[in-house]
Amino acid sequence: MSNNEPTLFRKLDKDPADVKGILKTVYKALKEKGYDVKNQIVGYIMSGDPGYITSHGGARALIDNVERDEILEEFVDFYITNKLEKEN
Repeated sequence: MSNNEPTLFRKLDKDPADVKGILKTVYKALKEKGYDVKNQIVGYIMSGDPGYITSHGGARALIDNVERDEILEEFVDFYITNKLEKEN
């Protein structure tokens, strides 16, 4: 692989509000079932195994509509906006 290859940029296909809504539903379903939300979502993002997400409340079916990189992008954006930018 050459270092002269152009950097690829991509744009989110989904409206970020859709991703946020899905994450809120997944969060609520995981909490209601007593799961450690952070561990379950990280496990899902890292592995792609939908078994990390409960089917309670349709959460697993919903999260299948979002690419894992879109979820990660949403978390990174939130962290940068609400943590890093406020520290500067």
